[in-house]
Amino acid sequence: MVDMKKLAGEKAAEYVKDGMILGLGTGSTAYHMVNAVGELVRKGYHLQAIPTSNATEKQARELGIPLLTIDEVDHIDLDIDGVDEIDPEFNAIKGGGGALYREKVVATLAKEVIWIMDESKLVDHIGAFHLPIEVAKYGSKQAFEKMDAYGWKPVMRERDGKLFVTDNGNYIIDLHLGAGFDIQDVKEKVSGIVGVLEHGLFLNFCKRIIVGKSNGEVMIKENPNPAK
Repeated sequence: MVDMKKLAGEKAAEYVKDGMILGLGTGSTAYHMVNAVGELVRKGYHLQAIPTSNATEKQARELGIPLLTIDEVDHIDLDIDGVDEIDPEFNAIKGGGGALYREKVVATLAKEVIWIMDESKLVDHIGAFHLPIEVAKYGSKQAFEKMDAYGWKPVMRERDGKLFVTDNGNYIIDLHLGAGFDIQDVKEKVSGIVGVLEHGLFLNFCKRIIVGKSNGEVMIKENPNPAK
């Protein structure tokens, strides 16, 4: 059986050049990319990296990848990360792993962004996958009620029977909007809710996507008009 995520992750590492400062994404596809970056370091590449989660930081340390904190850099050369869904206009939903805030900080600092995925993440309209919203614990009930009033079908994320807490110490509210929701309307309204720290809409961030396919091929699609 073809490991589509591994195909995409390893292909993305081919864009890494010696001397780069990298953003290392979080999730099952990014895991393979981080392993590939570790192999480059083993081969003698001089790289430094910013992990987007505690899990990625642990993996990178075990592989011997030199790490920096976000406060030690004023730019990132290349950020490589996965997505939960992406449409033909390169609008993506991220945050299924709960790292959306750090992922967005890193992606915003990056000169170039690559999203990696298996072919199931390609959709005509985003929204079938829930939209994660990171909220402060204090006031989370009021933020939830506001989202509910908008008709967004919010659900407090749980893990092992307890409320999920991000690496930043916050909660996540997952919005079940359905495919084809009004992206700009939701973005504007959610950004105006007190207590919201970040949302999982990553709109036209990437320069390219790399997709592992079930037939063993890798598809690379360039974004003709990236926002960055």
